[in-house]
Amino acid sequence: MTNDDTRPEPPWTGSERETLTGFLDYLRATIRWKSEGLSDEQARRALLPSELTTVAGLVGHLTYVESFWFSVVLAGEADPWREAFTADPDAEFRAAQGVPLARLLDDYDRQCARSREIVADRALEHEVPFRSGAVTARWVLTHLIEETGRHAGHLDVLRELIDGRTGE
Repeated sequence: MTNDDTRPEPPWTGSERETLTGFLDYLRATIRWKSEGLSDEQARRALLPSELTTVAGLVGHLTYVESFWFSVVLAGEADPWREAFTADPDAEFRAAQGVPLARLLDDYDRQCARSREIVADRALEHEVPFRSGAVTARWVLTHLIEETGRHAGHLDVLRELIDGRTGE
């Protein structure tokens, strides 16, 4: 984690879309900021009771979450992980353990860029079928803020345990 915090601040004023995407982009940048500078070994180190809660595992999971909610749910694309999850409901966490951290972060950045493109083309009220009902683009953005924020907190703890680095 570098001392240079270049995360984009969410707007203090702005539209609902600008506020939602601003907070999500801030949290996305936090994921990278908390993960950068670690070795692959450090990123794979299990420091909590769950062997899945590693820096690598969380980045892999968040990449999947971005893909699922934006590409699969909102854009209607096929889920490339569907088969893997039938054998292992935590497949994305485990698969990430064998991938270099730099690649995981680049994959995450690429998926976040794709997610931005998808949601930019849809009104916040845009509904798509989901499970036994529907979900809106607004709900997906809000859910990703919650999900990414929760895992950013996990990364706070892991980073402090790995090398003592802390930061907002």
